[in-house]
Amino acid sequence: MEFSNFEGASQYGADLDDTTSVYSAIPNSVINAHAPSTINGDDLSSQLGDMSLNHGHGHGHGVVNGYGGVGGGIGEEEFEERERAMLGVGVEHACSYCGVHNPQCVVKCLHCSKWFCNSRGNTSASHIVNHLVKAKHKEVVLHKESALGETIPECYNCGSKNVFMLGFIPAKSDTVVVLLCRQPCAALTNSRDINWDTSQWSAIIDDRSFLSWLVKVPSEAEQLRARQISLAQIAKLEELWRENPEAKLEDAEAQSGEEEMQPILLRYEDAYQYQNIFGPLVKIEADYDKRMKESQTENDITIRWDMGLNQKRLAWFCMPKLESGEVRLAVGDELRLKFVGNSSSMGGVKGMQAFAKGGWGGGGDWEGIGSVVKIPNNVSDEICLELRRNDGVPADCTHGFSVDFVWKATSFDRMQAAMKTFAIDEKSVSGYIYHKLLGHELEPQVLRTQMPKRFSAPNLPELNHSQMAAVKAVLQKPLSLIQGPPGTGKTVTSASIVYHLAKMNPGQVLVCAPSNVAVDHLCEKIHQSGLKVVRLAAKSREALDSNVAFLSLHNQVANADTHPELQKLIQLRNDQGELSQSDERKYKSLVRACEKDILNAADVICTTCVGAGDPRLAKFKFRTVLIDEATQSAEPECMIPLVMGCKQAVLVGDHQQLGPVIMNKKAARAGLSQSLFERLVILGNRPIRLQVQYRMHPCLSEFPSNMFYEGTLQNGVTAPERLRKNVDFPWPVSDTPMFFHQNLGTEEISSSGTSFLNRTEASNVEKMVTKFFKSGVLPSQIGVITPYEGQRSYVASYMQLHGSLKKELYKEVEVASVDAFQGREKDYIILTCVRSNEHQGIGFLNDPRRLNVALTRAKYGVVILGNPKVLSKHPLWLYLLTHFKEKSCFVEGPLSNLQPSMIQFSRPKKSLAAAMDPFKAREAPASEYLDKPAGRVPGPAAGRFDPAYYRTHNAMSFVPPDAQSVVSQALTSSSAFPLFPGGNKGKSYTGYASSVISQQPTDTLALPRDGNGNGNGVGGIGYSQFDRLGGVGAQHDKGGRRMSIGSEAASASMYAYGYKGGEDDVQSIAPSQAGMTEF
Repeated sequence: MEFSNFEGASQYGADLDDTTSVYSAIPNSVINAHAPSTINGDDLSSQLGDMSLNHGHGHGHGVVNGYGGVGGGIGEEEFEERERAMLGVGVEHACSYCGVHNPQCVVKCLHCSKWFCNSRGNTSASHIVNHLVKAKHKEVVLHKESALGETIPECYNCGSKNVFMLGFIPAKSDTVVVLLCRQPCAALTNSRDINWDTSQWSAIIDDRSFLSWLVKVPSEAEQLRARQISLAQIAKLEELWRENPEAKLEDAEAQSGEEEMQPILLRYEDAYQYQNIFGPLVKIEADYDKRMKESQTENDITIRWDMGLNQKRLAWFCMPKLESGEVRLAVGDELRLKFVGNSSSMGGVKGMQAFAKGGWGGGGDWEGIGSVVKIPNNVSDEICLELRRNDGVPADCTHGFSVDFVWKATSFDRMQAAMKTFAIDEKSVSGYIYHKLLGHELEPQVLRTQMPKRFSAPNLPELNHSQMAAVKAVLQKPLSLIQGPPGTGKTVTSASIVYHLAKMNPGQVLVCAPSNVAVDHLCEKIHQSGLKVVRLAAKSREALDSNVAFLSLHNQVANADTHPELQKLIQLRNDQGELSQSDERKYKSLVRACEKDILNAADVICTTCVGAGDPRLAKFKFRTVLIDEATQSAEPECMIPLVMGCKQAVLVGDHQQLGPVIMNKKAARAGLSQSLFERLVILGNRPIRLQVQYRMHPCLSEFPSNMFYEGTLQNGVTAPERLRKNVDFPWPVSDTPMFFHQNLGTEEISSSGTSFLNRTEASNVEKMVTKFFKSGVLPSQIGVITPYEGQRSYVASYMQLHGSLKKELYKEVEVASVDAFQGREKDYIILTCVRSNEHQGIGFLNDPRRLNVALTRAKYGVVILGNPKVLSKHPLWLYLLTHFKEKSCFVEGPLSNLQPSMIQFSRPKKSLAAAMDPFKAREAPASEYLDKPAGRVPGPAAGRFDPAYYRTHNAMSFVPPDAQSVVSQALTSSSAFPLFPGGNKGKSYTGYASSVISQQPTDTLALPRDGNGNGNGVGGIGYSQFDRLGGVGAQHDKGGRRMSIGSEAASASMYAYGYKGGEDDVQSIAPSQAGMTEF
């Protein structure tokens, strides 16, 4: 479409005159060839990107070029002066990273007043974009000597200055283009009224660099003369600026030698060393979480007040900062709402009157704390906060509020307490589990168990052969790992295991999971079997409704008929709102007594892993513990339920799906992101894999089975059962409900500056969803998955704004992240990959576990939208694309006329094995283990196990007849990848070894940092697992403790872990706190 004169835009925004911001109407003479009057939206970015260097020579270059080259005869002082000039030393507008100071190439951040250039240097993004993203700043101003003058980019219509939201639309006139924000202005503009073709809107930041007609790219000569700065240096400098805005690069370099955290080990000498390594990691994660949450204060919040059914005040509001993803908001989190009484933004005359009368507690300022009961979704971006107290709430005011997080250290404190208990309390776990958790090699034990005649539990589905085998194996072992690939029924299997454990053993079974959703789901299944189940929830979640609310402890207390006096007090409290002091004391005493009775009478207690540290469970000992979704828990989190007297542990999960979420990168690099399940698998503990999947159409399960599960997954459903003939959707192959749809639109940075979106893919998602609707599919049956919060938000709003059907239909379609969909399913899944760039890579998508989760959520069909040229640079995605192409499911074009795509794939820079190595090093499929690894420590014969052996940490229970039988042991696991085409299990793509540490009695302990044996040990300390035996065996010192210390430095480093010198008689199992480190 061609554009009329730009003056026609006056009816849309404001009159255009000579004083209008140049960014509202940029003269075409400035952008000239950079932004022709007719531009194809898909090609615009590449056109402009190609010009970055060609048009990078502008005003100001002469200053820099004057210092080019150092001739003979020049003095040292003159040389240094020229060098300082080239690096911009003393120049106010020099780039704070590299020193480039060409006025055409730099912009100033309006938030911190620092200057940055549009050069990428040694990074994948320009320096200005790097700064804006890392500092979370969003507004800039150009240099006064630039071609466009000292102006601020802003939206012509609404005045938004967020550069990540801004883009331009060329007008028909040869004199102007228009800047508009992506949302809402460009999205809502009616181009027929004002003659603007918003389909040609293009972001002013392309491939993480400003377009060169707006901010020029420094010339190659300027970039060569500039200071070279790495991404790590940039990150360190940005971190220093948060505390000292005047910090220089030299300060960052001075601190660049800061040591990384001690990485986690595969094996630990004892629980003191374990605690001394994990303790600091938990602490830095806690500190980071606290710092991030406390920095997320939102001001100028508008509140919408409501009253809940329980007569508690509800506050509805939006928090734009949540999009950054650095802070995760969950139902049950606590927020603090503040109101400053002198705010000029009170809700009208009524609010002013209320303020004048002191309508909220007799004072101007007010603050209240509440629990989050609703988080943003497709329907609304609002958060709902339920306030603890109703008194004094300024409900007549709607503006001028601020919101911040109430950070709670509960989860981190309980992790630290659990590790401390593990070290000093010999009754915290059985001796066998103690040594297995530390990675010590022991002969597998078999419990003497009377097997049930029927393995399926009452009122639960019948178990298949692999599920029955899992139940049978678990009942006979003190430590079991169950791997549940997608759709294999691990919840039903877990519930069946819990049923039999509860019937066979005295006391309660403790059932945990890292998330409340997983706990509720498993709790419901266990209740169906007829067991007495109590759901223990945090106090902050007691008011939240769930499908198992009737099983929650507080509801069982409220409905208990065994304490009539308590019922009277509850009724009185509900009627009057509060009790007298004496009645309140009596009420709390009766509640505690009733809670204790209910917990004692229960067969099963269900709670989160952190919830297991609840004071109400402090005096309970749980002989049997089952942890569901164990691969999503950080290892210290799993320890909380385990150290409550565990003698039989069951960990259920899948290390081929997403692992724990660790926010602190330093802690994640050190290994806190590896779950206990993963570490035990690497150590050679064979997981029992469930093998029959009941979710996916067989064509959908083929690739995940071959790529992630060695081709072992069997289909419990047939193709006809997973084909809906009444759904008229244009699958390229009628009996294969899947396809990859080629999309070549470019990615853009989202409004937060920390996420991505892809408008082309979002548009096609809407077309796919609309076609599903017209084919008879319900909104609740469709799920849209994306790795990025920016895309999630954009897709949800785009469908509602541009969908051709009723807005309410699109609201009901769930659009969520891969993480949010883990453990769930939909009939149809649309995956939008988002990433499409030249320099940035594919980010989250390079994690094979993330791809596995995304591909395995659908029951009836999958549609993937992405740029194959970019994705195929990663070998795993190349295999996926090849798989779709061989199935004739790799297409392009409109839905009404899908055609096979002829695009050529990129060549990956590394092999599939190398690409997956960081993830595969953690994997050790059961099918690949040697049946009898050499060198295990002999133990009691099968069937001779007596639970009494496992009551304490006393390792004497495990002394073999010959203590010298410990030999060097190595475990080699080979992971087989299928070779496409074919995908047959028998074809091995590659194999690699996962070395497990040598443990000769005379060996120095050298624990690797990862499963490949890389990394340093721990100072050469050479104590073996037999240190706990008080010197049993040969080669020990006169104090009875076997030593193998390589140096004085190594000897000195013992004290870091609480070890004593060789002359001391050390009993590491003594119930003391020697060697403990407080964090």
